[in-house]
Amino acid sequence: MYKKAIGALGGRFMISREVKALCDEHGLGRWEMYFRGRCGVLGEVHPDVVLAAAPFFEPGFVRAMWEGGRSLPAEKAAVLFAGACADWGRRNLAFDGAGRLADLLTKATVAASPAAAPLFAGWRALPLPDDGPGRAAHALQVAREHRGGMHAVAVAAAGLDLLMATIVGSDESGAPLDYRSTAEVARFLSWPEPYPVPAEEDLAKRAHAERLTDALVAPAYDVLTDGEAAELGELLREARATVN
Repeated sequence: MYKKAIGALGGRFMISREVKALCDEHGLGRWEMYFRGRCGVLGEVHPDVVLAAAPFFEPGFVRAMWEGGRSLPAEKAAVLFAGACADWGRRNLAFDGAGRLADLLTKATVAASPAAAPLFAGWRALPLPDDGPGRAAHALQVAREHRGGMHAVAVAAAGLDLLMATIVGSDESGAPLDYRSTAEVARFLSWPEPYPVPAEEDLAKRAHAERLTDALVAPAYDVLTDGEAAELGELLREARATVN
C-alpha cells in the first residue's frame, strides 16, 4: 500500500542540492554524508551496526563510508540530514495538502512497531519540523524507513541472498524487474561484478519477500479509516506531481 509513492518520495532528498551543500560544508563525499546522515540516528556505533540496519549495500562499502565520515559526529549528522530533508520538502512539497499528508503518515507510523527496524525507530524519534512541507518530507522518510526495515526482515525470512534480492528486484506489484535495470541498482549499491543470473527459485523467493513485506507494513496503515486511506493515496499522488 502506497509503497511506490513513499519509496520514490521518501528518499528523494538524499540526492538533493540540500544534501550536496552539507557535503561541501563538511568536506564529506556524498556516500559518507549519506551513511553518517541517514544512519546517524543509531549513534556513534561500530560500522557493522550500520550494516545491520542498511543491509542491502556491499558490506565493505558500508564500513568504509561510515568510517570515512567520522569527522562529522553521528548525532550532529543526523540532525543536519533531517534538516536537509525538511528544507527539500519546503522547496518541493509546498502544496496545500502537505500538512495533512504529514498528519496521516505520522498517524500510521506512530502506530507501527519499531521492532527489527532501527533506522525507522531512530528517524521517528527525531523532532518533527513545524511547517507542513517540512513535516511532510520528514514523515515520508520515516514511512520509507519503516518499509525498508520490514523488507529486510522479509528478505531474510524468504531465505534470499541480499545481493540476489537486489538483482531480482520488483515493481509495484511485486513482479520481477528486468535484469539489466536491477544490475544498475546493484552497481549503485557498490556490489562488485559479475552478478549472478537469477534462477526461477530466486524469482519465487523475491516475490514471496515482497508479499511478506506488504503484509508486515500493512498493520500500521490499518489505523487509518477508509476515508483517510483514500485521502492519503490522493495526497501522495499530489505530492508526486508537485516534486520538481
